[in-house]
Amino acid sequence: MKAVQVVGYHQDMVLADIPQPLVTGPLDVIVRIGGAGVCRTDLHVLEGQWAAKSNVALPYTIGHENAGWVHEVGSAVTNVAVGDKVILHPLITCGLCRACRAGDDVHCENSQFPGIDTDGGYAEYLKTTARSVVKLDDSLEPADVAALADAGLTAYHAAAKVARVTRPGDVCVIIGAGGLGHIGIQVLSAISGVTIVVVDRNPDAVALAVEVGAHHGIVADGTQVAQILELTGGHGAEAVLDFVGEGGATAEGIAMLRRAGNYFVVGYGENIDVPTIDVISTEINFIGNLVGSYNDLNELMTLAAQGKVTLHTTKYPLDDFAKALADLDAGRVRGRAILIP
Repeated sequence: MKAVQVVGYHQDMVLADIPQPLVTGPLDVIVRIGGAGVCRTDLHVLEGQWAAKSNVALPYTIGHENAGWVHEVGSAVTNVAVGDKVILHPLITCGLCRACRAGDDVHCENSQFPGIDTDGGYAEYLKTTARSVVKLDDSLEPADVAALADAGLTAYHAAAKVARVTRPGDVCVIIGAGGLGHIGIQVLSAISGVTIVVVDRNPDAVALAVEVGAHHGIVADGTQVAQILELTGGHGAEAVLDFVGEGGATAEGIAMLRRAGNYFVVGYGENIDVPTIDVISTEINFIGNLVGSYNDLNELMTLAAQGKVTLHTTKYPLDDFAKALADLDAGRVRGRAILIP
């Protein structure tokens, strides 16, 4: 089968012909890929940022946002059948450790992460397990929802945390209206009563944010902190949901936060630099967010089937993976880029 592989860090990936994965265990599921999301994390992988953390052996196939059709199943698989449309939770989990038994499978002690530490979905087929496949509603197609498997799931996980600690009428500032941000806006609009204010450097992204549910859109032109303070009567927002996490976004986000506010970190790339006395004197909180759980993905697919979360996509043939990554890196992708084998 064709697969896009990382052959070295700081090097171009290559389209290779490698063996198709096979069922070897009773809970294995082989999926024919219908769409693979192109994520900024893929760029970070190529930059070597994940090398020490993942310890993956090169070459390997990249791609951690995947959906498609069940191609083959192991003897003990009962939740899906050959031909079913599915989206894949990005982790392969054991189901036996303390975290899995608590429903917190994102912190599985024995997990594998296809596309990060094992072969992923920039390919024609992918091997996963019965614990990782979520059946899609008939109204949904794999290529249209693939990026919800990680970008959407991460956005849902963070937005659900915001919803749990805010009240209707509170203000949540969302920093970044790109691939994750435009999903987070829709999720927060669907499950929460907060006033959503979006900040982004790109006017087109701000316009899209308002189109998909933000109550206010602010172009980051240097006056964004002042505009947020004015909008909130000088107090700042109850919550800041930061999908950027670099380029000075964290310092600005903290300046937008009110006393006892919550700062939800999703994007990464720089350090949070805040005096500890400011943390304790204002009782602000910093909450990290990774990907969501299997149940989170099920809930997100419910919103997608209800039409409350729509993924804006640009589709590329698998052979054009280099263009898709270049377009993402250059900021030319509105929403998410999807590779189609």
